[in-house]
Amino acid sequence: MEVKPNGLARRLAALLTRRQVAGPAWWSVVSRLPVYLMSLAMVLVVREQGGSYAQAGLVSALYTAGMALGSPLVARRIDRRGRRTVLVATGLVYPSALAALVWTTTPGTWAQPALAVLAGIALPPANACMRSLWARLPLADDERETAYLWEALLTEILVIGAPLMLAALMLTGSAGTALTAVSVIGGAGAIGLALTPVPDGTDGPAKAREAGRKDAGGAPGPLRSAPMLALTAVMAFSAVPIGLMTLAIPAFVDAHGSPGSTGVVYACWGVGSALGALWLGRSQSEVAVHVRFPRLVLAFALGTGLPLLAASPLTLGLALAVGSVPIALVSASEMSLVSLVADERSLTEAFTWASLATVLGDAVGQQAGGLLMEPAGPRGVFAAAFGMALAAALIAFACRGLLGRAAAGRPVPAGTEGR
Repeated sequence: MEVKPNGLARRLAALLTRRQVAGPAWWSVVSRLPVYLMSLAMVLVVREQGGSYAQAGLVSALYTAGMALGSPLVARRIDRRGRRTVLVATGLVYPSALAALVWTTTPGTWAQPALAVLAGIALPPANACMRSLWARLPLADDERETAYLWEALLTEILVIGAPLMLAALMLTGSAGTALTAVSVIGGAGAIGLALTPVPDGTDGPAKAREAGRKDAGGAPGPLRSAPMLALTAVMAFSAVPIGLMTLAIPAFVDAHGSPGSTGVVYACWGVGSALGALWLGRSQSEVAVHVRFPRLVLAFALGTGLPLLAASPLTLGLALAVGSVPIALVSASEMSLVSLVADERSLTEAFTWASLATVLGDAVGQQAGGLLMEPAGPRGVFAAAFGMALAAALIAFACRGLLGRAAAGRPVPAGTEGR
Protein backbone atom coordinates (compact mmCIF):
# COMPACT_ATOMS: atom_id res chain seq x y z
CA MET A 1 0.00 0.00 0.00
CA GLU A 2 1.36 3.42 -0.95
CA VAL A 3 2.34 5.66 1.96
CA LYS A 4 0.89 9.11 1.63
CA PRO A 5 3.20 12.10 2.05
CA ASN A 6 1.11 13.28 4.98
CA GLY A 7 1.23 9.86 6.73
CA LEU A 8 1.19 9.75 10.51
CA ALA A 9 4.85 8.74 10.85
CA ARG A 10 5.95 11.74 8.77
CA ARG A 11 3.65 14.09 10.68
CA LEU A 12 5.02 12.87 14.00
CA ALA A 13 8.61 13.22 12.82
CA ALA A 14 7.97 16.75 11.54
CA LEU A 15 6.34 17.78 14.81
CA LEU A 16 8.81 16.20 17.23
CA THR A 17 11.90 17.56 15.44
CA ARG A 18 10.63 21.14 15.16
CA ARG A 19 12.62 23.88 16.86
CA GLN A 20 11.12 24.86 20.25
CA VAL A 21 9.07 21.65 20.27
CA ALA A 22 11.73 18.91 20.17
CA GLY A 23 13.38 19.96 23.45
CA PRO A 24 10.34 19.89 25.75
CA ALA A 25 8.82 16.91 23.94
CA TRP A 26 11.84 14.65 24.39
CA TRP A 27 12.72 15.83 27.91
CA SER A 28 9.12 15.04 28.85
CA VAL A 29 9.61 11.45 27.67
CA VAL A 30 12.62 11.05 29.97
CA SER A 31 10.79 12.61 32.92
CA ARG A 32 7.86 10.20 32.52
CA LEU A 33 9.86 6.97 32.68
CA PRO A 34 9.16 6.41 36.42
CA VAL A 35 5.40 6.97 36.11
CA TYR A 36 4.53 3.59 34.66
CA LEU A 37 6.73 1.31 36.75
CA MET A 38 7.24 2.85 40.18
CA SER A 39 4.44 1.02 41.99
CA LEU A 40 5.80 -2.32 40.77
CA ALA A 41 9.37 -1.27 41.60
CA MET A 42 8.37 -0.38 45.17
CA VAL A 43 6.78 -3.77 45.71
CA LEU A 44 9.99 -5.44 44.48
CA VAL A 45 12.16 -3.28 46.72
CA VAL A 46 10.15 -3.95 49.89
CA ARG A 47 10.12 -7.67 49.16
CA GLU A 48 13.87 -7.56 48.48
CA GLN A 49 14.35 -5.93 51.89
CA GLY A 50 12.52 -8.83 53.54
CA GLY A 51 9.11 -7.21 53.90
CA SER A 52 5.81 -9.00 53.45
CA TYR A 53 3.43 -8.53 50.53
CA ALA A 54 1.13 -6.64 52.90
CA GLN A 55 3.92 -4.18 53.73
CA ALA A 56 4.85 -3.87 50.06
CA GLY A 57 1.22 -3.23 49.12
CA LEU A 58 0.90 -0.56 51.81
CA VAL A 59 3.99 1.31 50.59
CA SER A 60 2.82 1.16 46.99
CA ALA A 61 -0.71 2.27 47.93
CA LEU A 62 0.58 5.20 49.99
CA TYR A 63 2.76 6.29 47.08
CA THR A 64 -0.32 6.31 44.85
CA ALA A 65 -2.34 8.15 47.51
CA GLY A 66 0.35 10.82 47.81
CA MET A 67 0.34 11.23 44.04
CA ALA A 68 -3.47 11.59 43.97
CA LEU A 69 -3.50 14.12 46.80
CA GLY A 70 -0.52 16.17 45.70
CA SER A 71 -0.71 16.27 41.91
CA PRO A 72 -3.62 18.77 41.60
CA LEU A 73 -1.90 21.15 44.02
CA VAL A 74 1.43 20.84 42.21
CA ALA A 75 -0.28 21.36 38.85
CA ARG A 76 -2.09 24.44 40.16
CA ARG A 77 1.27 25.85 41.22
CA ILE A 78 2.55 25.41 37.66
CA ASP A 79 -0.47 27.27 36.27
CA ARG A 80 0.06 30.16 38.68
CA ARG A 81 3.87 30.39 38.79
CA GLY A 82 5.14 28.64 35.67
CA ARG A 83 6.72 25.26 35.15
CA ARG A 84 10.35 26.07 35.90
CA THR A 85 10.41 26.35 39.70
CA VAL A 86 7.96 23.49 40.26
CA LEU A 87 9.68 21.04 37.91
CA VAL A 88 13.15 21.80 39.30
CA ALA A 89 11.91 21.34 42.88
CA THR A 90 10.08 18.09 42.17
CA GLY A 91 12.96 16.88 39.99
CA LEU A 92 15.22 17.14 43.05
CA VAL A 93 12.85 16.04 45.82
CA TYR A 94 11.38 13.01 44.02
CA PRO A 95 14.60 10.99 43.48
CA SER A 96 15.90 12.10 46.89
CA ALA A 97 12.81 10.75 48.65
CA LEU A 98 12.97 7.45 46.78
CA ALA A 99 16.71 7.05 47.35
CA ALA A 100 16.14 7.64 51.07
CA LEU A 101 13.31 5.07 51.04
CA VAL A 102 15.54 2.46 49.42
CA TRP A 103 18.80 3.01 51.28
CA THR A 104 17.86 4.37 54.73
CA THR A 105 14.61 2.57 55.70
CA THR A 106 13.41 -0.95 56.31
CA PRO A 107 9.96 -2.55 56.13
CA GLY A 108 7.83 -2.01 59.19
CA THR A 109 9.32 1.36 60.16
CA TRP A 110 7.32 4.60 60.02
CA ALA A 111 9.86 6.29 57.73
CA GLN A 112 9.24 3.99 54.78
CA PRO A 113 5.52 4.77 54.28
CA ALA A 114 6.16 8.45 55.07
CA LEU A 115 8.79 8.67 52.32
CA ALA A 116 6.46 6.81 49.94
CA VAL A 117 3.80 9.50 50.48
CA LEU A 118 6.38 12.26 50.01
CA ALA A 119 7.62 10.68 46.76
CA GLY A 120 4.07 10.41 45.46
CA ILE A 121 3.39 14.07 46.22
CA ALA A 122 6.69 15.12 44.61
CA LEU A 123 6.26 13.10 41.40
CA PRO A 124 7.16 15.61 38.63
CA PRO A 125 3.92 16.49 36.80
CA ALA A 126 5.43 15.91 33.36
CA ASN A 127 2.27 14.39 31.84
CA ALA A 128 0.04 17.35 32.67
CA CYS A 129 2.80 19.89 32.03
CA MET A 130 3.57 18.63 28.52
CA ARG A 131 -0.09 18.25 27.58
CA SER A 132 -0.81 21.83 28.66
CA LEU A 133 2.23 22.97 26.66
CA TRP A 134 0.83 21.23 23.57
CA ALA A 135 -2.37 23.22 24.06
CA ARG A 136 -0.50 26.54 24.28
CA LEU A 137 2.23 26.04 21.68
CA PRO A 138 1.63 27.90 18.37
CA LEU A 139 0.44 24.91 16.35
CA ALA A 140 -2.19 24.44 13.69
CA ASP A 141 -5.25 22.37 14.64
CA ASP A 142 -4.08 19.26 12.78
CA GLU A 143 -0.63 19.55 14.39
CA ARG A 144 -2.21 19.74 17.84
CA GLU A 145 -4.27 16.64 17.03
CA THR A 146 -1.05 14.89 16.03
CA ALA A 147 0.57 15.98 19.31
CA TYR A 148 -2.17 14.41 21.40
CA LEU A 149 -2.07 11.26 19.29
CA TRP A 150 1.65 11.13 20.08
CA GLU A 151 0.81 11.47 23.80
CA ALA A 152 -1.60 8.52 23.57
CA LEU A 153 0.96 6.42 21.66
CA LEU A 154 3.67 7.33 24.16
CA THR A 155 1.50 6.05 27.00
CA GLU A 156 1.21 2.67 25.28
CA ILE A 157 4.95 2.59 24.58
CA LEU A 158 5.84 3.41 28.19
CA VAL A 159 3.32 0.97 29.65
CA ILE A 160 5.01 -1.81 27.66
CA GLY A 161 8.60 -0.54 27.65
CA ALA A 162 9.14 0.90 31.14
CA PRO A 163 8.76 -2.43 33.00
CA LEU A 164 11.16 -3.99 30.48
CA MET A 165 13.67 -1.25 31.28
CA LEU A 166 13.24 -2.00 34.99
CA ALA A 167 13.85 -5.68 34.33
CA ALA A 168 17.00 -4.87 32.34
CA LEU A 169 18.34 -2.67 35.16
CA MET A 170 17.66 -5.42 37.69
CA LEU A 171 19.83 -7.81 35.67
CA THR A 172 22.83 -5.66 36.56
CA GLY A 173 21.89 -4.94 40.17
CA SER A 174 19.23 -5.07 42.86
CA ALA A 175 15.66 -3.80 42.71
CA GLY A 176 16.74 -0.92 44.95
CA THR A 177 19.50 0.08 42.54
CA ALA A 178 17.08 -0.11 39.62
CA LEU A 179 14.46 2.03 41.40
CA THR A 180 17.06 4.62 42.34
CA ALA A 181 18.41 4.80 38.80
CA VAL A 182 14.97 5.21 37.24
CA SER A 183 13.98 7.92 39.73
CA VAL A 184 17.20 9.85 39.09
CA ILE A 185 16.66 9.62 35.33
CA GLY A 186 13.08 10.86 35.79
CA GLY A 187 14.22 13.73 37.99
CA ALA A 188 16.86 14.74 35.45
CA GLY A 189 14.17 14.70 32.75
CA ALA A 190 11.95 16.99 34.83
CA ILE A 191 14.80 19.47 35.31
CA GLY A 192 15.58 19.31 31.60
CA LEU A 193 11.93 20.02 30.80
CA ALA A 194 11.99 22.93 33.24
CA LEU A 195 15.07 24.57 31.74
CA THR A 196 14.24 24.04 28.06
CA PRO A 197 13.03 27.32 26.51
CA VAL A 198 9.55 27.53 24.97
CA PRO A 199 7.94 30.32 22.89
CA ASP A 200 6.95 33.48 24.75
CA GLY A 201 3.52 33.30 26.37
CA THR A 202 3.43 29.50 26.33
CA ASP A 203 3.89 28.98 30.07
CA GLY A 204 0.56 30.54 30.95
CA PRO A 205 0.98 32.28 34.34
CA ALA A 206 1.30 35.74 32.79
CA LYS A 207 -2.19 35.39 31.31
CA ALA A 208 -3.57 34.36 34.69
CA ARG A 209 -2.09 37.45 36.32
CA GLU A 210 -3.28 39.73 33.53
CA ALA A 211 -6.82 38.45 34.04
CA GLY A 212 -6.59 39.20 37.77
CA ARG A 213 -7.58 35.66 38.56
CA LYS A 214 -8.77 35.71 42.15
CA ASP A 215 -10.28 32.26 42.38
CA ALA A 216 -7.13 30.26 41.58
CA GLY A 217 -6.81 28.96 45.11
CA GLY A 218 -10.30 27.53 45.40
CA ALA A 219 -11.36 23.89 45.37
CA PRO A 220 -10.89 21.92 42.13
CA GLY A 221 -11.16 24.97 39.86
CA PRO A 222 -11.33 23.21 36.45
CA LEU A 223 -14.14 20.94 37.66
CA ARG A 224 -16.41 23.92 38.27
CA SER A 225 -16.78 24.05 34.49
CA ALA A 226 -19.76 21.91 33.37
CA PRO A 227 -18.07 20.73 30.12
CA MET A 228 -14.88 19.79 31.97
CA LEU A 229 -16.86 17.98 34.68
CA ALA A 230 -18.83 16.07 32.02
CA LEU A 231 -15.63 15.10 30.20
CA THR A 232 -13.93 13.83 33.36
CA ALA A 233 -17.07 11.79 34.15
CA VAL A 234 -16.88 10.12 30.73
CA MET A 235 -13.16 9.46 31.27
CA ALA A 236 -13.81 7.90 34.68
CA PHE A 237 -16.63 5.68 33.38
CA SER A 238 -14.48 4.64 30.39
CA ALA A 239 -11.65 3.59 32.72
CA VAL A 240 -13.81 1.29 34.85
CA PRO A 241 -13.93 -1.42 32.11
CA ILE A 242 -10.12 -1.29 31.90
CA GLY A 243 -9.87 -2.05 35.61
CA LEU A 244 -12.45 -4.84 35.35
CA MET A 245 -10.61 -6.46 32.46
CA THR A 246 -7.28 -6.15 34.28
CA LEU A 247 -8.67 -8.69 36.75
CA ALA A 248 -10.64 -10.77 34.27
CA ILE A 249 -7.80 -11.41 31.78
CA PRO A 250 -5.43 -13.32 34.11
CA ALA A 251 -8.38 -15.13 35.71
CA PHE A 252 -9.61 -16.27 32.27
CA VAL A 253 -6.13 -17.42 31.21
CA ASP A 254 -5.58 -19.23 34.52
CA ALA A 255 -8.99 -20.93 34.26
CA HIS A 256 -7.91 -22.36 30.89
CA GLY A 257 -4.73 -23.78 32.38
CA SER A 258 -2.21 -21.44 30.76
CA PRO A 259 -1.09 -18.97 33.46
CA GLY A 260 2.31 -18.64 31.80
CA SER A 261 0.76 -16.96 28.76
CA THR A 262 -0.86 -14.12 30.73
CA GLY A 263 1.86 -11.64 29.79
CA VAL A 264 1.50 -12.41 26.09
CA VAL A 265 -2.27 -11.96 26.24
CA TYR A 266 -1.84 -8.63 28.03
CA ALA A 267 0.64 -7.52 25.38
CA CYS A 268 -2.00 -8.08 22.68
CA TRP A 269 -4.13 -5.48 24.45
CA GLY A 270 -1.44 -2.78 24.27
CA VAL A 271 -0.19 -3.69 20.81
CA GLY A 272 -3.70 -3.48 19.35
CA SER A 273 -4.18 0.00 20.78
CA ALA A 274 -0.86 1.25 19.40
CA LEU A 275 -1.50 -0.24 15.96
CA GLY A 276 -4.97 1.30 15.94
CA ALA A 277 -3.50 4.74 16.49
CA LEU A 278 -0.93 4.25 13.72
CA TRP A 279 -3.50 2.82 11.33
CA LEU A 280 -6.41 5.20 11.89
CA GLY A 281 -4.79 8.22 13.48
CA ARG A 282 -3.96 10.14 10.33
CA SER A 283 -7.63 10.47 9.35
CA GLN A 284 -8.97 11.51 12.75
CA SER A 285 -8.61 15.28 12.39
CA GLU A 286 -11.04 15.28 9.45
CA VAL A 287 -13.94 15.03 11.95
CA ALA A 288 -14.57 17.60 14.72
CA VAL A 289 -13.26 16.21 17.99
CA HIS A 290 -16.54 16.63 19.91
CA VAL A 291 -18.29 14.60 17.18
CA ARG A 292 -15.49 12.03 16.93
CA PHE A 293 -15.15 11.44 20.67
CA PRO A 294 -18.49 9.70 21.43
CA ARG A 295 -18.15 7.58 18.30
CA LEU A 296 -14.75 6.39 19.47
CA VAL A 297 -16.06 5.66 22.98
CA LEU A 298 -18.83 3.58 21.39
CA ALA A 299 -16.25 1.73 19.26
CA PHE A 300 -14.25 1.12 22.46
CA ALA A 301 -17.41 -0.24 24.13
CA LEU A 302 -18.09 -2.63 21.27
CA GLY A 303 -14.48 -3.78 21.38
CA THR A 304 -14.84 -4.40 25.10
CA GLY A 305 -17.57 -6.91 24.29
CA LEU A 306 -15.34 -9.07 22.07
CA PRO A 307 -13.70 -11.01 24.98
CA LEU A 308 -17.15 -12.45 25.71
CA LEU A 309 -16.71 -14.50 22.52
CA ALA A 310 -13.30 -15.88 23.52
CA ALA A 311 -13.02 -19.62 24.15
CA SER A 312 -9.26 -19.92 24.79
CA PRO A 313 -6.25 -17.74 25.65
CA LEU A 314 -5.44 -17.53 21.92
CA THR A 315 -8.88 -16.24 20.96
CA LEU A 316 -8.86 -13.90 23.99
CA GLY A 317 -5.58 -12.40 22.75
CA LEU A 318 -7.11 -11.89 19.30
CA ALA A 319 -10.24 -10.34 20.83
CA LEU A 320 -8.14 -7.95 22.92
CA ALA A 321 -5.95 -6.98 19.95
CA VAL A 322 -8.98 -6.16 17.78
CA GLY A 323 -11.07 -4.66 20.55
CA SER A 324 -8.32 -2.35 21.78
CA VAL A 325 -7.86 -0.60 18.40
CA PRO A 326 -9.83 2.53 19.48
CA ILE A 327 -8.24 2.94 22.95
CA ALA A 328 -5.34 5.24 22.04
CA LEU A 329 -7.64 7.23 19.74
CA VAL A 330 -10.11 7.72 22.62
CA SER A 331 -7.24 8.92 24.81
CA ALA A 332 -5.99 11.36 22.15
CA SER A 333 -9.50 12.78 21.67
CA GLU A 334 -9.91 13.17 25.43
CA MET A 335 -6.72 15.22 25.59
CA SER A 336 -7.78 17.38 22.66
CA LEU A 337 -11.11 18.06 24.35
CA VAL A 338 -9.46 18.97 27.66
CA SER A 339 -7.31 21.51 25.82
CA LEU A 340 -10.46 22.99 24.26
CA VAL A 341 -13.00 23.02 27.10
CA ALA A 342 -10.77 23.83 30.10
CA ASP A 343 -9.93 27.38 31.14
CA GLU A 344 -6.65 28.24 29.42
CA ARG A 345 -5.34 29.67 32.71
CA SER A 346 -5.64 26.32 34.52
CA LEU A 347 -4.74 23.83 31.79
CA THR A 348 -2.10 21.94 33.78
CA GLU A 349 -4.50 21.37 36.65
CA ALA A 350 -7.26 20.38 34.20
CA PHE A 351 -5.06 17.72 32.61
CA THR A 352 -4.17 16.49 36.10
CA TRP A 353 -7.82 16.06 37.10
CA ALA A 354 -8.45 14.28 33.80
CA SER A 355 -5.64 11.81 34.55
CA LEU A 356 -6.89 11.31 38.11
CA ALA A 357 -10.38 10.55 36.79
CA THR A 358 -8.88 7.77 34.69
CA VAL A 359 -6.84 6.43 37.62
CA LEU A 360 -9.92 6.48 39.88
CA GLY A 361 -12.07 4.70 37.31
CA ASP A 362 -9.41 2.04 36.81
CA ALA A 363 -9.11 1.53 40.58
CA VAL A 364 -12.89 1.21 40.98
CA GLY A 365 -12.94 -1.32 38.15
CA GLN A 366 -10.20 -3.42 39.73
CA GLN A 367 -11.95 -3.39 43.09
CA ALA A 368 -15.27 -4.32 41.50
CA GLY A 369 -13.58 -7.02 39.45
CA GLY A 370 -12.15 -8.57 42.58
CA LEU A 371 -15.57 -8.62 44.24
CA LEU A 372 -17.34 -10.02 41.16
CA MET A 373 -14.78 -12.68 40.26
CA GLU A 374 -15.89 -15.40 42.68
CA PRO A 375 -19.66 -15.19 42.09
CA ALA A 376 -19.57 -14.32 38.36
CA GLY A 377 -16.29 -15.70 37.05
CA PRO A 378 -14.11 -14.09 34.33
CA ARG A 379 -16.90 -14.12 31.75
CA GLY A 380 -19.23 -12.32 34.15
CA VAL A 381 -16.57 -9.66 34.77
CA PHE A 382 -16.10 -9.25 31.00
CA ALA A 383 -19.87 -8.73 30.74
CA ALA A 384 -19.74 -6.09 33.48
CA ALA A 385 -16.93 -4.33 31.60
CA PHE A 386 -19.01 -4.35 28.42
CA GLY A 387 -21.99 -2.86 30.26
CA MET A 388 -19.91 -0.10 31.86
CA ALA A 389 -18.30 0.76 28.51
CA LEU A 390 -21.75 1.09 26.92
CA ALA A 391 -22.79 3.38 29.79
CA ALA A 392 -19.71 5.54 29.13
CA ALA A 393 -20.67 5.75 25.45
CA LEU A 394 -24.21 6.85 26.34
CA ILE A 395 -22.84 9.60 28.60
CA ALA A 396 -20.42 10.69 25.87
CA PHE A 397 -23.24 11.04 23.33
CA ALA A 398 -25.39 12.87 25.88
CA CYS A 399 -22.56 15.39 26.49
CA ARG A 400 -21.70 15.91 22.82
CA GLY A 401 -23.59 19.21 22.48
CA LEU A 402 -22.15 20.61 25.71
CA LEU A 403 -18.60 19.72 24.67
CA GLY A 404 -19.16 21.10 21.17
CA ARG A 405 -20.37 24.47 22.45
CA ALA A 406 -17.44 24.74 24.86
CA ALA A 407 -14.91 23.78 22.17
CA ALA A 408 -16.39 26.29 19.72
CA GLY A 409 -15.97 29.10 22.23
CA ARG A 410 -12.24 28.48 22.81
CA PRO A 411 -9.98 31.16 21.24
CA VAL A 412 -7.31 30.14 18.73
CA PRO A 413 -3.80 30.14 20.32
CA ALA A 414 -1.57 32.96 19.14
CA GLY A 415 0.61 32.14 16.17
CA THR A 416 -1.71 29.65 14.48
CA GLU A 417 -3.67 32.06 12.31
CA GLY A 418 -3.32 31.48 8.63
CA ARG A 419 -1.51 28.19 9.00
